[in-house]
Amino acid sequence: MPVTEINGSSGRACMSENRLAMRTKLSTNGRVALPRQFLKQLGLRPGAVLDVNLESGSIVLTPKRGRRQKAKIVIDPITGLHVLTAGPGAPVLTSEQVREILADFP
Repeated sequence: MPVTEINGSSGRACMSENRLAMRTKLSTNGRVALPRQFLKQLGLRPGAVLDVNLESGSIVLTPKRGRRQKAKIVIDPITGLHVLTAGPGAPVLTSEQVREILADFP
C-alpha cells in the first residue's frame, strides 16, 4: 500500500490508500483540534455531532449522520424572495461556508 507524507500545520500526516493519520495535542481544557484535511474529507462543519467511543485503549470519533431532510424552495415571509430551505433544525450556513463550498466547483 503506498504511503504519502504530508506536512500539515498540526504536524506530519501519514496517508495511505484508506487511512489518514496525524498527530495533534490535547489542550489544557481537554479539547482536541481536528486537522482541516480530515474535516474537509469527511464533509464536517462546525457543530457536527461526533460519537466518542473508547475501544481497546483508543479514542474513536465517528461522525453522527442524521437523516437528511429534503431541501425545497419556499418564499421567505420577510423578504418575499424565493429561498432554499431544509426545514426546521437544519444547519445554517454562514456566507463564508457558502463561499468555501462554491470555491470547489469548477
